[in-house]
Amino acid sequence: MSEEPYALYHADMSTTLPRAALGWRYRVAAWLVIGQAVVMEIGALLALPVLVLLGVGQADVGERFHFALPYFQDNLSLLMVMSGIFGVLRLLGGIGVLCDRLWGLALTVVMCVVTLVLMIFLLPAGIADGLLSGGALVLIAFAWFGRRSISARRIAEH
Repeated sequence: MSEEPYALYHADMSTTLPRAALGWRYRVAAWLVIGQAVVMEIGALLALPVLVLLGVGQADVGERFHFALPYFQDNLSLLMVMSGIFGVLRLLGGIGVLCDRLWGLALTVVMCVVTLVLMIFLLPAGIADGLLSGGALVLIAFAWFGRRSISARRIAEH
C-alpha cells in the first residue's frame, strides 16, 4: 500500500490539502451558541449543587424563576440537569463549527431547531434562547446558502 492515501487522513491537514477560511458568519454563529451554552445552560447546571449545598428548597427556587408551564416550575431541578445536557451538546457543536467540522455544523443546527421548538414552553427564559439560537441559525443559513437563488436551482435541475 502506498503512503499517499494515508496523507489524506493525516492529522496535519494543512500540509496535505488546501483549506478554505471559515466564514465570519459561521464563527459568529459558533460563538453565539458557545456563549449560550456556557452562560444559560451550563450555568444553570452548575447552580444546582450550590443550591443543594445551601439547602435551598425547590419551592424557594421556584419563587425566583418562573416558567410558563407548571410542570417545569415543579421540576426545576430536573430542568437544570436537562439544561446542562443541552449546554454540553451546544458547546460541542459550537467548538465543532470553529474547528470547521461538518458534524459540529449538524449538531449546532439540530440544537438551534430544537431550542426554537422548545422556547415557547420555557418562557420567559426561552426568549433569550430563541434570540441566540435563532440568530445563529440565520447566520448559518446565510453562510451555507449564500446568494444562490431558488429559481437558479430549478433551472439547473432541468
